[in-house]
Amino acid sequence: MKVLLSEEQLQQGIARMAAEINQRFGRQPLTIICVMTGSIILVADLIRQLEMPVKLGSIHTSSYRGETKRGDLQLDASMLPDLTDAQVLIVDDIFDTGHTLDAVSRHIQSLGAADVGTAVLLYKHGRQEIEFDVDFIGFDIPDEFVVGYGLDYQGIYRNLPYVGVMESDDLSPDA
Repeated sequence: MKVLLSEEQLQQGIARMAAEINQRFGRQPLTIICVMTGSIILVADLIRQLEMPVKLGSIHTSSYRGETKRGDLQLDASMLPDLTDAQVLIVDDIFDTGHTLDAVSRHIQSLGAADVGTAVLLYKHGRQEIEFDVDFIGFDIPDEFVVGYGLDYQGIYRNLPYVGVMESDDLSPDA
C-alpha cells in the first residue's frame, strides 16, 4: 500500500477545513451530520476544532458492500436529531460519484433544515456522475481506491492513521 496522505498532512487539512467552517458559521449553533461509517474519524477530529456550539447526528449510508464498485445506495436516517430550522453541515469521508452526498443532502433538506452545507475529507477527481458543489474540501485526490482514516476495503483498514492507495496485490481475497 502506498501512503497518499500522511497523518501530519491530514491534521493540517482538517485544521484548514475547521478554520473555513468557523469563518462561515461563526458562533451560531451547528448540527454536524456524520455520514457513517467512513467519516467517523474525520468528524471526531474536526468538531474539536470548531468554535460554535455543536450538535451531532449521524446517517448510515452504504453502497459498496465489500466491493470496489458502487452498488445501490441505502440510507438509514434513524439516528438524526430534529433538523427543523437548523444550520447543518453534512460531513462525509470522500466525494466520488456524488450520489451519496446528493442523496443525503436532499434528505436533510426535506427535514426542514434552514441551511445545509457539506464537507468532505477527500474529493476524488474524474468519477463524478452528479453535478454537486461541495462547500469544504480537505484534499483533492486522483481516481484511485483509497483506505485509512475511516475509509475501508471489505471492512478493514479504517484504523490506519493515514490515507493509503490500494494496489492490486492489496485487493486480493487474502488482504
